[in-house]
Amino acid sequence: MVLVEAGDSIPGDGEVMAGVASVDESAITGESAPVIRESGGDHSAVTGGTRLLSDWLLVRITTNPGEAFLDRMIDLIEGAKRQKTPNEIALHILLAALTIIFLLVTVTLLPFSLYCVAQAGQGQPVTITVLLALLVCLIPTTIGGLLPAIGIAGMDRMIRANVIAMSGRAVESAGDVDVLLLDKTGTITLGNRQATAFLPAAGTSAASLADAAQLASLPDETPEGRSIVVLAKEQFGLRGRDMQALGAVFVPFSAHTRMSGVDLPDGRQIRKGAADAIAEHIRRRGSRLPPDVQATVEKVARQGATPLVVADGAEVLGVVQLKDIVKGGITERFAELRRMGIKTVMITGDNPLTAAAIAAEAGVDDFLAEATPETKLKLIRDYQAGGRLVAMTGDGTNDAPALAQADVAVAMNTGTQAAKEAANLIDLDSSPTKLIEVVAVGKQLLMTRGVLTTFSLANDVAKYFAIIPAAFATTYPALDALNIMRLATPQSAVLSAVIFNALVIIALIPLALRGVRYRAVGAAALLRDNLLGYGLGGLVAPFVGIKVIDVALNLVF
Repeated sequence: MVLVEAGDSIPGDGEVMAGVASVDESAITGESAPVIRESGGDHSAVTGGTRLLSDWLLVRITTNPGEAFLDRMIDLIEGAKRQKTPNEIALHILLAALTIIFLLVTVTLLPFSLYCVAQAGQGQPVTITVLLALLVCLIPTTIGGLLPAIGIAGMDRMIRANVIAMSGRAVESAGDVDVLLLDKTGTITLGNRQATAFLPAAGTSAASLADAAQLASLPDETPEGRSIVVLAKEQFGLRGRDMQALGAVFVPFSAHTRMSGVDLPDGRQIRKGAADAIAEHIRRRGSRLPPDVQATVEKVARQGATPLVVADGAEVLGVVQLKDIVKGGITERFAELRRMGIKTVMITGDNPLTAAAIAAEAGVDDFLAEATPETKLKLIRDYQAGGRLVAMTGDGTNDAPALAQADVAVAMNTGTQAAKEAANLIDLDSSPTKLIEVVAVGKQLLMTRGVLTTFSLANDVAKYFAIIPAAFATTYPALDALNIMRLATPQSAVLSAVIFNALVIIALIPLALRGVRYRAVGAAALLRDNLLGYGLGGLVAPFVGIKVIDVALNLVF
């Protein structure tokens, strides 16, 4: 049994045996709003590592060592494993296959040339020097040399956006993402409930309700209290009043009463709080919650908002609707992601009714309500099992297992250490919507890698047909008919190809670092543009470049 007072951390998982207190669980859940914990009922469980903000609790530790919430998170993180992206796998297979093919071609050329010379009785066999030069020119050295530059450039662009990338692979993976998981609070919504409407009781005007609600909120420094003051001013022109001049005494929020308000010199006691707390408050004064107010409370709750009931003594004046406001422009950003072929999924701990209302307003494609660490992890694994690549943002310890499993995981700098350790990207500005920019940078990186790969492969094919006839004309005289560029000598042809091979890598470095311009278009359009632009350029460049170098070498030597 442990006595925990305001400012103390709860030492372990357990249940409340006595007391009522406001608890900061942001280290575990990532949610900034405090929660009420008390003995009995659904609100008695507490988690080790959370901190009391007010009052006191008598806690009985119920978990054995190694079985606490944090231990469970560690087990889930250790079981999570990131997969390789399809593009990464395909590129590795392609480069390895081309290298093996050109190795076999080069190795077999020497014995074949010896055989041909012996049979024909003329010509010269291929030299080792020519074979090595040919191998250097033909294997995919261009894209192999530029891949690190592309990765470094992506990490640099992330740094300029105030995002630390743990590896270039993390940024590249963002370009393959087709499912985006976003936390609701602070990402899709502002994170703080805002007053949006005054809903008066029968026989009470909205102006009277707003006046009383503003009076009770003037000393309230919470975002909810500030928003009530602003809404009353905007809708009814009610200006803030001097509490000292009025002689009003502020009654701060307490975990015991679950209300706050003001006491005025004329005996008025204005209170605002949850419906059940206000119902108990007026019951002690011989009154009850009016049926129309109860119906309003239920209607507001069904819409995914929070009802705040206001009472003046024993009289209930009405309901203030508090709502987690969807961020401006977020719907348009989700529409842009949809055009890019990315599915958006909202993750929230809210009940399905509230989650559905926010999801519909924000315009996300799907949502996961009442999310737990296990359900988040399962959702990501289900998407990955279907061949999808998943990006996620999070800041709480309960997000860490899912972050460790996600292909692209962005942790907030203000989040817990566990979340940052599990992620492969850290946003120093702690702006969860920046995940959209991360995806855009990743797609630009993927496009850059795609165009350079296209150019490199076209280059290799062109170099093969450009230099083989000239380089082997003395061994196979018949090949001289295919020497369409009329390169001067076999030695000149090989030397020109080697020099061109080195120069083209240097010439492409600025493109690799700068990247191609990102456009939110489909894969088919990108493939067409790449083949027409960089594919055709890769085929033409070796013929032009090698011929120019060959002419220059013969002029000098």
